[in-house]
Amino acid sequence: MSDAAAPAPLSDDEVRALDAHWRAANYLAVGQIYLLGNPLLTEPLRPEHVKPRLLGHWGTSPGLNLVHTHLNRVIRARDLDAMCVWGPGHGGPAVLANSWIEGSYTETYPDITRDAEGMGKLFKQFSFPGGVPSHVAPETPGSIHEGGELGYALSHAYGAAFDNPGLVVACVIGDGEAETGPLAASWHANKFLDPVHDGAVLPILHLNGYKIANPTVLARLSEDELDELLRGYGHDPVHVSGDDPLQVHQAMAAALDTALDRIAAFQHAARDGRDAGLPTEATEPGGADARETGGAGRRPRWPVIVLRTPKGWTGPATVDGLPVGGTWRSHQVPLSEVRTNPVHLRQLDEWLRSYRPQELFDAQGRPREQVLAYVPHGDRRLGSNPHTNGGLLLRELPVPDLDKYAAPVDRPGTTMHEPTHVLGELLEQVMADTAERRDFRLVGPDETASNRLQAVYGATGKAWQAKTLPVDENLDPHGRVMEILSEHTCQGWLEGYLLTGRHGLFSCYEAFVHIVDSMVNQHIKWLRTTRRLPWRRPLASLNYLLTSHVWRQDHNGFSHQDPGFIDHILNKAPEVVRVYLPPDVNTLLSVADHALRSRDYVNVIVAGKQPCFDWLDMDAARAHCARGAGIWDWAGTEDGQHEPDVVLACAGDVPTLEVMAAAQLVRRHLPQLAVRVVNVVDLARLLPKEEHPHGMSDAEYDALFTPDKPVIFAYHGYPWLIHRLAYRRRGHANLHVRGYKEIGTTTTPFDMVVRNDLDRYRLVMDVIDRVPGLSVTAAPVRQLMEDARLRHHDWIRINGTDLPEVAEWTWER
Repeated sequence: MSDAAAPAPLSDDEVRALDAHWRAANYLAVGQIYLLGNPLLTEPLRPEHVKPRLLGHWGTSPGLNLVHTHLNRVIRARDLDAMCVWGPGHGGPAVLANSWIEGSYTETYPDITRDAEGMGKLFKQFSFPGGVPSHVAPETPGSIHEGGELGYALSHAYGAAFDNPGLVVACVIGDGEAETGPLAASWHANKFLDPVHDGAVLPILHLNGYKIANPTVLARLSEDELDELLRGYGHDPVHVSGDDPLQVHQAMAAALDTALDRIAAFQHAARDGRDAGLPTEATEPGGADARETGGAGRRPRWPVIVLRTPKGWTGPATVDGLPVGGTWRSHQVPLSEVRTNPVHLRQLDEWLRSYRPQELFDAQGRPREQVLAYVPHGDRRLGSNPHTNGGLLLRELPVPDLDKYAAPVDRPGTTMHEPTHVLGELLEQVMADTAERRDFRLVGPDETASNRLQAVYGATGKAWQAKTLPVDENLDPHGRVMEILSEHTCQGWLEGYLLTGRHGLFSCYEAFVHIVDSMVNQHIKWLRTTRRLPWRRPLASLNYLLTSHVWRQDHNGFSHQDPGFIDHILNKAPEVVRVYLPPDVNTLLSVADHALRSRDYVNVIVAGKQPCFDWLDMDAARAHCARGAGIWDWAGTEDGQHEPDVVLACAGDVPTLEVMAAAQLVRRHLPQLAVRVVNVVDLARLLPKEEHPHGMSDAEYDALFTPDKPVIFAYHGYPWLIHRLAYRRRGHANLHVRGYKEIGTTTTPFDMVVRNDLDRYRLVMDVIDRVPGLSVTAAPVRQLMEDARLRHHDWIRINGTDLPEVAEWTWER
């Protein structure tokens, strides 16, 4: 355990100034929760001055205000480039109050002036129809983290710090948030923080003892046990505790000075190639030998501040005879009947006046000089730091010319490549071209090589600051590939990185990206909101590469087979989400090029890592991806003079292979049929244009799929999604979709499609079943297809491999 004792104490004047700022922020936080009028209490408080619906959360606000007040002091004293991630849920009143005091709120929203009129508007808008949320939301200047869903603050903070060597990222972690799995995993992020090229993260664990209705685990641990936990995570704790404001101000100032001095010493030492002389992993009892550690030789024990203050500090001690201050009852609205209960109204009046607002604001409602004594200026203010509006700092990503990586395609369906392997070669060049500026990262849960992206190691290694052994490969203290077996942490890192103005890609097994379903929800909501805020600048898109997908989990089996992330994404805001299913390597390159250059989207790309047929040359791939869906006239049997008899449609690499094989079988066995082959890369194209920016008009859709002919659609994921996307189309009754039916096991690649009725033989049977007149005349062909399926069943159980006619198939026109 470390205590904050070394720095000199504050003078009485300094303490009074800090306390004035803190009291002002507390007053404004309470006012936002309660007041509809009379913001400066210039007249006795009456029921009509109080909001009819009391919404918001008080319990965490005084602690957050304390942190903001003291961050102001050190930022100004040290000229720090600093930002803060506010983790506790519903901390909006505190952060809004502080941004109003410092002036950044008025600069962002000029109608919320820094005077009595503006204070009144600030109060009224909070959790009010047409106003602002109770969280630290996108509307809040200086925020990159939505405080509604808990667990992601620390990973966001580290993402912001990566490749920002001059930045200090404070991160307030509520003790409720500290109980979540994502937060627990993110403590390990310090093993990936490079003191040479990255900034610093200063976690502030705020223990106020309670959640909504229960005590919190960490607050009930003894100090020794908590220290053991935090030291086990690799941190050096600095403690601040108490309920006497003047003493806590002294302790908090000392703690921040101690922590920042240590951070500066570690960084200077690492950047100068020397030992900082402070506690490190290598100097602890039982610690690793310096030769076995990353970084400059010894991984720092970065400081963490443990702040213990009462829940609802400075609020009502009791209400209706029950204890409130310091208990879970102060979590939300301590006085809930102010408009109808005169006792509650009197208590609210006393509570607000206890902050002595006349000392804090002048007659016009402007903060007095003492309140502003330690507020930083300009971009140094927490509400104005440009890193918190990352689009201001974003630069174009240098994506190389795709032709250098394109697969040559003389004849479709005769050569094969591993699509993600080729993409890895392109990403290697992106890594090389961003080596100096360091603004691109690849993240994933221990799967970069498994997903065939290992070419990137030619340009950069895997970030790693912990112990290394001689057998390790590609570990690099300065690397920009991030791997940790926590999808939550990967997602949080990348979100924090993007939100502060950089670029990246998240590579993941398709089945397990579901782990971050809730996180991507929040990011999509963030992007949708920021699109409506003109002061928020566009960000690089959040890009997913989902591979090791449902159809090629030959060795892992059923547990690794789930294509449902696509369904989840396409339920979200249409102006933000995009889903791409490139059928081969060149379409993957084209889609990736588009995604990496795009802004303010969540792009989901599903592509295989196994050898896959090359269908389109690079020029054709570009054109096809630009259309999003199109006819492959070379694959069908249309004559251009008559409507097709049937449409074979596909989306995804394996479904495309099966449709192409089915088209070839139809050509051979049913030559009288006019077959149209349609491939869909961009799933949103199936939606009406009124529902999605990429959607097709009814006329476009009918021209592609026909309004009245059978459409046999082979789809990568759950078949009902295609029905949902196309249910309003005229030809929906003729649409028959084959896809994954939650039938999986460890088996051969072709057996997976047979088990789910997506195979070429089943597709030919569907053609016969649905084209009028064929059910009788083509019965022998249908039986031939059924026999092939039975033959496949027997073959794989004897030989363990797919039928030669399947395994050795190539496209022939």
